[in-house]
Amino acid sequence: MYWIAFGDVHEDLSALPRIPGLSEARGVIVTGDMTNKGGAAEAGRVIGAIRTANSNVLAQIGNMDTDAAHDYLVAEGLNIHLETRELAPGLGLMGVGFSNPTPFGTPSEASEEQLEAWLNQTFERARVFERVVAVIHTPPLNTKADRLGSGVSVGSPAVRRFLERAQPEVCLTGHIHESRAEDRLGRTLILNPGMLAHGGYVRLDYEDGRLSARLLSAD
Repeated sequence: MYWIAFGDVHEDLSALPRIPGLSEARGVIVTGDMTNKGGAAEAGRVIGAIRTANSNVLAQIGNMDTDAAHDYLVAEGLNIHLETRELAPGLGLMGVGFSNPTPFGTPSEASEEQLEAWLNQTFERARVFERVVAVIHTPPLNTKADRLGSGVSVGSPAVRRFLERAQPEVCLTGHIHESRAEDRLGRTLILNPGMLAHGGYVRLDYEDGRLSARLLSAD
């Protein structure tokens, strides 16, 4: 059984047909930023295109999506922001979207204090699973996944503290487009596939109680 995960779509789905095995996957996980400050209509077009390839979609908003996009996901039964889901017996998913504050005043930003509270509250409900995949739009501070092109780290201290404490098996993140990377904090594997338009995605495999995750490219 495997899942395909990606984020930072920004309404560009040109790479979608190049992802191998997309239609055969158990489902698709969208980690955030479906749109460019878009609402329900824009989110609906993105999710509709993904559903054409694979009908089982889970998604959350990132900082570039609006409240209306979140409401659309909730109405469709797809939302994972502040939610937990069972992916398979013993394997669970938890989601926290938004981002920490940016210089650009994007639609869905939250303070570090709010992000930390959300992470802790959502993880408490995920403790029932033996293994947890944390889908967190904002990467942890000072990792390979949070660096701008200049090399400056702009990730979240709250996300880093959470991962160091909770140690989910995998953290799927995004937000920083140029920081497509794999890293670790303790036992937590951190994967940022970058922008979907650039072909990055993650494949999560779960067989006989063993979880593995790989950073791959559609190109």
